[in-house]
Amino acid sequence: MASRAIWYELAAKQAARNTLFLRCDITTGAPTSRQGIIAITEPAIKISVAAPARERRANHAVVKVLAEALNLRESNVQIIRGIKSRVKTFTAQGWWIDEPGEDRCLRRVLEYLEEARLNGGRRR
Repeated sequence: MASRAIWYELAAKQAARNTLFLRCDITTGAPTSRQGIIAITEPAIKISVAAPARERRANHAVVKVLAEALNLRESNVQIIRGIKSRVKTFTAQGWWIDEPGEDRCLRRVLEYLEEARLNGGRRR
């Protein structure tokens, strides 16, 4: 299911960190009650934010949603593709992403995202 929306790459160098990639389909200007992770599909994670798509406010709001859902600092989530597009690719790095095992990491990501989706876009 998550083969295209979420993928994981081991660090190429020992000093580098493992990286999680997330493809997201963003809806801006959503009502505050509909903010957060809406769906997790094969092509992309669907996220709605109230922020408008002006002056990168929506991009910052999406980083905040992903960081909260994945239990990471905002500085560990970065947009790498699609800054001005509705479909964006983000990277995430952090303590639990560096734990050994790609399958384990991807399972945890799906659990975190699903928990955030079920709880109105936020993890408990």
